[in-house]
Amino acid sequence: MFHTSDLLYNEKNLIGRLYRYFYIYFETFSIPTIETLFLLVLSMLALESADSIRFLYQHFLSGITEKSLNAFYYACSYAKVDYSRFMNVTVSMALKLIPNSLKAQPVFLCIDDTLVSKFGKKFEDVSKLFDHAAHNGSSYLNGHCFVSILLCIPVWNGNKSMYLSLPLGYRIWKKKEASKLELAASMVRQVMPSLSNIRNVILLCDSWYAKKNLLCTLEEYENLDIICSARNDSVLYDLAPPKTGKRGRPAKRGKQLSIDSDFEFSEEKIGDYFIGVRRVLSNLFGEREVLAFVTSTGNAGSSKRLFFSTIASEQLSMFCAWQEKAPLNQTGSDRMKYIPLFLYGFRWNIEVSYYEQKTFWSLCHYMVRKTQGIEVLVNLINITYCAMKILPYQDAAFSEYQNKSVQEFRFALSTQIREQVFYAHFVETIENSIKSSWFAKALKQLIQQQGYYF
Repeated sequence: MFHTSDLLYNEKNLIGRLYRYFYIYFETFSIPTIETLFLLVLSMLALESADSIRFLYQHFLSGITEKSLNAFYYACSYAKVDYSRFMNVTVSMALKLIPNSLKAQPVFLCIDDTLVSKFGKKFEDVSKLFDHAAHNGSSYLNGHCFVSILLCIPVWNGNKSMYLSLPLGYRIWKKKEASKLELAASMVRQVMPSLSNIRNVILLCDSWYAKKNLLCTLEEYENLDIICSARNDSVLYDLAPPKTGKRGRPAKRGKQLSIDSDFEFSEEKIGDYFIGVRRVLSNLFGEREVLAFVTSTGNAGSSKRLFFSTIASEQLSMFCAWQEKAPLNQTGSDRMKYIPLFLYGFRWNIEVSYYEQKTFWSLCHYMVRKTQGIEVLVNLINITYCAMKILPYQDAAFSEYQNKSVQEFRFALSTQIREQVFYAHFVETIENSIKSSWFAKALKQLIQQQGYYF
């Protein structure tokens, strides 16, 4: 069997370049753990799936390493691996992709959770979870709930600016420990120090996360704001009335407002909705004034939706977002006040990442029982997915994949990885069995002409 190190440390080869990329994530671990985790990542790319560690071992890993199957299980479940730092490494890489001309643009952090169904109770921290989108005749499933955070950064794609979305990490929610809100807040606190030099960081979340346990993070970071949907029955108040000069404590807030009667809507639909906006006070934000947006289809009896924003359009430099899809690219001076509401659409990127990772990246197929092992494996899948988005912007050799899906890029890498492993086996074979040195040398030169070095 050929030496794996010949593939890992030769930066002329694709595998060596991938090793250099992923080493940044693993550099604080022991050398055996680094090699084991990288081989897992490499097998995910080579096989285009991660159905289970056993599957990866049987179909790829056993052919390129002398490590046992248990070594890979041990590295995930028991090795001293601080996988929480994966998020900060991805943020650091992402910020280097933002060109100077787009430094003033805001970046977005999207928070949400997703469910993974599992059969049986042998998985650690598995529990009964409510699933509002279940299609199995029940509103509950047996499985894990993962809270995740996603980063959107501005980049140049040809002559057009766009936002690149990168899921930063996953954490299993444990019923007996912190709430999902507290878990989400801890993830925000972990990545925000890495974003301290960004002018505007905007947190995007749905109405479930618009609660004080998460909103309290806004007071901890000067550059952090939020745009979120909220429950329709959230209590709103008008701004405090001007002081009258009379004796007594002045009112801290005005009258209570109704989303049905106290908002003036746009004269025509913007996209699919009529929109109303005004500054308000809410118990969610204490004494801080926020923008409240209410949307309506205009149909009789149709329900309205409520959104909050702690940042106004005049506080943003958003020429980059205007090049995105409608309605942002249709924003004129008369619609500037609605920009914060339009920016809420970036939250959909986290749903897209869930769909892609579950459908094409085997995010739900893990067969590891321990919680640490599950989180390590899921986050390995995640950084591999992110690599398919970052490398086309980081490495000029892969720039052609900037406009292609991450699945197409992974397929291209898969072909090259398997070719490189095949040629490495072939080189070892000719060195051991062909006695003619000049013939073996000629074959090696032919292989090197294909771009492979050993």
